[in-house]
Amino acid sequence: MKRAVSDADSMRRHNRALVLRALRQQGELSRTQIAQITGLSHASVSAMVADLMQQSILRELPIDFGDQRLRGRPAINVSFERAVHNVLVLEIDVTKVRTSLVDYSGTLVDRIDLDVGPDTFHRQSPVQLISERIERMLVRNPDRRASITRGAVSVQGILDRNGSALKWSPVPGFSGHNISDEIGHRFGFPFRLFKRGRLLAEGTRWLHPELRSANVATVFLGSTIGLGMTLHGRNSQMGDDAATEFGHMIHIPGGALCRCGMRGCIEAYAADYAVLRSTYGVKDTAQPAMAVPQERFSELVGAALRGDRNAKYAFAQAGSAIGFGISRLMTVFDLTHLMLVGPGARALSFMREALESALADSLVGRIHGQPQILAQDDESQPVFKGLVMKLLEEVDEFDVAALPPVASSVGASE
Repeated sequence: MKRAVSDADSMRRHNRALVLRALRQQGELSRTQIAQITGLSHASVSAMVADLMQQSILRELPIDFGDQRLRGRPAINVSFERAVHNVLVLEIDVTKVRTSLVDYSGTLVDRIDLDVGPDTFHRQSPVQLISERIERMLVRNPDRRASITRGAVSVQGILDRNGSALKWSPVPGFSGHNISDEIGHRFGFPFRLFKRGRLLAEGTRWLHPELRSANVATVFLGSTIGLGMTLHGRNSQMGDDAATEFGHMIHIPGGALCRCGMRGCIEAYAADYAVLRSTYGVKDTAQPAMAVPQERFSELVGAALRGDRNAKYAFAQAGSAIGFGISRLMTVFDLTHLMLVGPGARALSFMREALESALADSLVGRIHGQPQILAQDDESQPVFKGLVMKLLEEVDEFDVAALPPVASSVGASE
């Protein structure tokens, strides 16, 4: 009997998760549409929607009749109850900390930006700064404090094996702190660390529905070189603790000096400091700049657009480094698309020839064809979208789908 009850609970949780996932991916839907998408019966969907409405998870939307009179009873769409859950997300890179409060529907409630410099996390520990950012957000939104269910931060670098701290990061002073455990204990909700590259891939999948079932490598080109992959519409199952530092894959052994201290990394040829160094003919063994202002990098793109030969050559080198790195990945993963994001993506026209030439040198590329190359210069969109949707999906699966049924739940008609 215990096993039967356990199996029934597991099936109920699975089916509720299917309903929530359909709404999360498609937006507001009728009960009939949910049944068609999930493959569940209309009666089952109606019962689950009624249950979720009684738990204040879902709500019915008002009917918009417009100027037309329709025969019969119109379909009633359902969507998420916005205030029942909130998530708190932080995005940290070498120049900025952005804190955002997002409601259960995925709508931005509030946002606070803070500029940071190379010495910020030496003067103040990451746990202290993150705690201050969260506390400031809570003070500005006191009515949301009790409904914040989960939190997370996007980070750059290599996570430790349990994913609670960074073993290495290009953000000075950010590594070596047990961030997730300390923040979670301090504020009383689960707090996660997610790698920026993974979020780029996740966000790209959400922002470009046509790529949801594709094999996509999303590469960030800017202060660092990051990578995230979705295979057949799912995030690569390599853990965040795996060696997924694409920017620190060796491009030329013993080559240009990278910001990480090693020589010959892809980043040492393709990141903003590498393009700056190459454009001005500085030796590639010179110590990389700790930070390159975004407007300075934009000037390099502008110089290339005006025909500056040195700038064009520097971006061609970047394209070659990225291309050879992707060609190595293609021997393991059958990539169909390559999405370049970040400020460097604006220079795709100067990188494309060298990038495609490097990809053409791959046996897999010659046999299967090269991946389609796309570009999006605003990396903040996919990172933010990926971070928010990752957290909201966890709320759906672990906090909502597992809720016990409401005893008085009854089916609702459409």
